[in-house]
Amino acid sequence: MDPVRTAFRAECRRLTEVLSELDDADLDRPTPCPPWTVRELIAHVRTGAGRLADMLAAPAPPRAEVDAAGYFGAAKFTPQVDAARIEAARSEAARSEAARSDVARSDVARSDVARSDVARSDVARSDVARSDVARSDVARSDVARSEAARIGAGGRVAGQVRRAAVSVEFERAWQAADAAVADVPPERVLRTRHGDAMSLTEFLRTRVVEVGVHGLDLAAALDRPPWLTPQAEAVIADLLTGGRPAPAELRWDRLTVIRKSTGRAPLTVPEQTTIDAAGFRWLVFGR
Repeated sequence: MDPVRTAFRAECRRLTEVLSELDDADLDRPTPCPPWTVRELIAHVRTGAGRLADMLAAPAPPRAEVDAAGYFGAAKFTPQVDAARIEAARSEAARSEAARSDVARSDVARSDVARSDVARSDVARSDVARSDVARSDVARSDVARSEAARIGAGGRVAGQVRRAAVSVEFERAWQAADAAVADVPPERVLRTRHGDAMSLTEFLRTRVVEVGVHGLDLAAALDRPPWLTPQAEAVIADLLTGGRPAPAELRWDRLTVIRKSTGRAPLTVPEQTTIDAAGFRWLVFGR
C-alpha cells in the first residue's frame, strides 16, 4: 500500500498545481480523448480520483475477486460502457461549470453592490460640490467609464473564480479519497462501479493509472511536457508490464513504456518486431 498511496498523492498534488495555472482557453482545448475537452477530461479524472470515499463507505464484499490488471479488462471498454463514460464526464463538467459560474456571479454581485454604493456616494458629494454643469457632465462621463471598467473587471474576476475552482474541486476529491484510505486497512475489500470486488490496494493502483495516464493526455492537449511523477511512473509501468522489463534493445525508460503501451506514442515497425520476437506483452485498455 505505501508506495501506491505515495504515488497517488504525488500525482494528484502535481495535477492540482497544473490545474491552478489554467485559463478558460486552456479548459476549452480538445484532448487526445475525443470528444472530451480539457474541462471534460478533468471532470472524468476528478470523478475517478474521488470514487474511493463512497466505495469505502459501502459494505465490504467478503473477498477480492479481481486485481488491478483484471480491472482493466476488455469488458470495461465496450462501446456501451465507453459511451456512458464519455457522457458522464461531459455532464459532470457542465454541471460543475454551471455551479462555479453561479458562485462566481454571486461573489461579483456582492462586490458590485458595495462598489456601487461607494460610487453613488462619491458622485452625490461631487454633485453637491459642483455647480458648473459642464463639470458635472465630465464627472458623469468619468463615472460611466469607471462603471464600464468595473463591469469588465467583474467578468475577469468571475472567470478567475471559476478557474480556481477547477483546481480546488480536484484537490478536495482526491484528498477525501486519501483520507478515506487512511482510515481502513490496506486489505479492505471494496466493490467498484463495474461490480468488481477488489482489495483497496489494488483499486488504488488503478487510480494512479487513471490520474497519471490522463495526465499525459492533458499535457499533450496543453502543449506541455509530461509531468508524470517518478512515484507514479514506477507503479504504472509495473502494472502495465506485469513487473517485467521491456526488451533491453528498445532502451525505453518508464515514461516511454507507459506512453507506448497505452497508445500515447506510436510504435515503430522495428519496435514492434522487437516486441514480437521477445514475446513482450502489456495490458491493453482504453479511456
